Amino acid sequence: MEKRIAICPGSFDPITKGHLDIIRRAATLFDEVIVLIMVNYTKANTAFTAAERVEMARRVTSDIPNVRVDYYAGLLADYARQQGACTLVKGLRAVTDFEYEFQMALTNKKLYPSLETLFLTTDIQYMYLSSSVVRQVASFGGDISEFVCPELLEDIQKRLAPASGALPNA
Repeated sequence: MEKRIAICPGSFDPITKGHLDIIRRAATLFDEVIVLIMVNYTKANTAFTAAERVEMARRVTSDIPNVRVDYYAGLLADYARQQGACTLVKGLRAVTDFEYEFQMALTNKKLYPSLETLFLTTDIQYMYLSSSVVRQVASFGGDISEFVCPELLEDIQKRLAPASGALPNA
């Protein structure tokens, strides 16, 4: 029987508890799950480098034996073909996520016809959560401990929290 490989792609800037929930659930459905850190060309700047995002994803998935983390800057369909993946796993928080993800699923299917996309709805406790929310709350010094894994909390706060006493740019 052929090994069933799935890819959980994203920019993961930073990886959140919501992302990890989708990854863990995907790991129960497939023989191997690749968490693929990608470049999102619609986002001009990232808070963390690609290498940092890979390292953070590896830290929070190290206890899941059938998950590995990789980085790719090309077409997702090309990477999936190279890896022999059968499925892309995408988490959906709300209907607003679906329109974009559906368009991407159709594009990937056109580029790699044997590739399926599986949409997993986010656990209700993470429906509001995104990397953007984490970055915004952290940039104002807010508590992000409910949003990210404990082993990443300090690193994310150090990077994103405002310097104490610093005046904001005007």
